[in-house]
Amino acid sequence: MIVEFAGPDEGTAPLTWGQQAIWEAILHTEPDDHYFNFDRVVKVPGDRSVPEVLAAVRALVERHGSLRTRLGARREPYQRLERKGRLPVTFGAPAATRFDYEREWPLRVGLTTDGDKVTHVTLLFCHLAADGAGAEVAVRDLRMLLLGRPPSAPAPRALDLALWQQGEQGRRVATAAAAHWEREHRRIAATMFPTPAKGSDPPIWRALLHSPALDLAVRSIAAAHGASTSTVLLAAVAELAGRHTGQEISSVLPIVSNRFRRDTMAVVSTLAMEGLFTLEVGRPFAEALRAAGPAALRAYRSAYHDPADRARIVRAESARRGERVHPHCCFNDLRFADPGPAACEPDEIEKARAQTTLTWPLSQDNLDCRFCVHVTTEGVSLTADTRYLSRPDIERYLLDLESLLVETATA
Repeated sequence: MIVEFAGPDEGTAPLTWGQQAIWEAILHTEPDDHYFNFDRVVKVPGDRSVPEVLAAVRALVERHGSLRTRLGARREPYQRLERKGRLPVTFGAPAATRFDYEREWPLRVGLTTDGDKVTHVTLLFCHLAADGAGAEVAVRDLRMLLLGRPPSAPAPRALDLALWQQGEQGRRVATAAAAHWEREHRRIAATMFPTPAKGSDPPIWRALLHSPALDLAVRSIAAAHGASTSTVLLAAVAELAGRHTGQEISSVLPIVSNRFRRDTMAVVSTLAMEGLFTLEVGRPFAEALRAAGPAALRAYRSAYHDPADRARIVRAESARRGERVHPHCCFNDLRFADPGPAACEPDEIEKARAQTTLTWPLSQDNLDCRFCVHVTTEGVSLTADTRYLSRPDIERYLLDLESLLVETATA
């Protein structure tokens, strides 16, 4: 099936800061860059036929320019918004293979049917077109279109955001963020995981810890310290990363949504970027957590930055030291809602440890990171390069993370 669309606009612009950042990650991960693809499954309300659903998909692509925007060039990349085009739609799940960024539309669509009615729509996104929060905007609009209630306000455009970032106001924001990156790069170690080893085959592995006890402990600690659960987890991840590597100052790159401004809240694009979070290691965790709140706020502000500024700072600091400076240590809280603080009895937390499980859901050859913690509703996962952190060390790290949080909450 083919959806023929004709949007209201076209044009070209530089990549936004978020697009630049994800493009660099894609280039370092090829040919395993399908790692960055992600999907959303939308339940179709009522009894909708295939033509009705295809009409809603067409309206969605016409509304959000990023879904009809392709990469203009690989060496000097820019974004190219197309007014018209033809989008293939399949029955069943769309292919999860890597995207052809210059030739393929950055959205794949699959329909699940029951007889002549469509029950679900699967949207597979290229990460150059959307991040998780941007995909949720697209999903919300598709639901409205399927209900016959199209959004009335025009959608903000990634092209306009790119031009704002290049302008005077954008440069002021970028300059403030760059000051943080420059100051913190003077303090941190060259990298969090400096010691190479033989590694596994393939070298990249992910372990997933499902721990109701950890969840309860995090909420209880957050309640006791007046913090968000995300800040508690970020601080714990940084503390343990420092302990495992013997660093006095732990440096972690949290992935930040960057949707704090009115002009970025509802845009379907990739805005999420890395901030720089630092934490002194070796204190009691409760003491470290007090310092983590202000440090997290500084890190979140630093995430809305120009990658060219960051690259310049890294080059200068690397030249000064005579070695490459990069934490290679990431934290990504993918939950769309913080479950919030909630006090919990110590006995209940300890009892829940019997339900802990650890699985290995992913392995591959390439990844643009040595250590990346993801927090989802399924649990806490660690994806790591076994040439720097062995599989036994990956497992031990996650179990130590559970122990640190449970012991803090039950003390």
